Amino acid sequence: MHSLLRGKHFITDQEWTREELEMVFEVADELKRDFALGRPHRYLPDKTLFMIFFDNSTRTRNSFEAGMTQLGGHAHDLTPDKLQISHGENAKDTASVLSRYGHGIAVRHCAYREGNQYIRELAKYSRVPILNMQCDVYHPCQVMADLMTIRERFGKNTRGLKLTVAWTSAPNYVRPMSVPQSLVMLMPRFGIDVTLAAPKEFALMPETIAQARANAEEAGVKFEIVDDMEEGFQNADIVIPKSWGPLTVTTNKTEGIDLIKKYPGWKCDSRMMSIAKKHAIYMHPLPADRNYEVTDEVIDGPQSVVYDEAENRLHVQKALMALTMGGRG
Repeated sequence: MHSLLRGKHFITDQEWTREELEMVFEVADELKRDFALGRPHRYLPDKTLFMIFFDNSTRTRNSFEAGMTQLGGHAHDLTPDKLQISHGENAKDTASVLSRYGHGIAVRHCAYREGNQYIRELAKYSRVPILNMQCDVYHPCQVMADLMTIRERFGKNTRGLKLTVAWTSAPNYVRPMSVPQSLVMLMPRFGIDVTLAAPKEFALMPETIAQARANAEEAGVKFEIVDDMEEGFQNADIVIPKSWGPLTVTTNKTEGIDLIKKYPGWKCDSRMMSIAKKHAIYMHPLPADRNYEVTDEVIDGPQSVVYDEAENRLHVQKALMALTMGGRG
């Protein structure tokens, strides 16, 4: 296992080897212990991270900023209106300038068919690592935290577990597809059988499904797609029911909301949890639309690990920052 990750972009975990991801988990575990014991771990003294948010955030913004502080550095909380991006400055100039001022650039940009392209353009011209805080295609930090949580519950050998990613109805707004897409691509690489359950109108991007199938085949595990939530939950060890928009069908917000409202029965409640294995855990990246996506009984119940999952965002991201912005070159 090599440890030369300094300067490496983290746009999707798909572009990191399994051995490199294992290094991230090992460091994250160590940093979590340090945090619990109050041991200083200033691996990035005097380093600067520029965080650019095109979209609002609770967990992502605070876990990155807190993490950077705990590592001894400083994070700038930026939005396009605080930058010349709002006046049309392009990705090349933004990346070229910011990478001369600091040591990393992290971006959240979820606009469909725009976000990932923008992050790729930044990476093309940046002299420092680009970290994807979520785009329209991927949410790699979230799913790394998810896998860390699963490993804590079931052990590092996750082969043979079944994980179900299920769509849920949340008519407040049209959410990105990046979480389910990243889940179905990453989990098979670690020996986990994956079932994707969703109505047909909520299909994911074809290229991500193709990659998920390829990853499953290479790992010798199962990847299946069903259009019945109950079928998806059968024999599951881990369930991650969450909403996303029908963006491969329509990008019209009104039409998207109407399609979401068409399936109010796609909700995770105690009856649905009883279909999964008795020891199954409930996960959600948050924010969850309570009593639409999930009942309080489930998300606040003994099978829920949502707050462990949220905390692990901090530790995974600290590991990523320490390895890519510090370390040895």
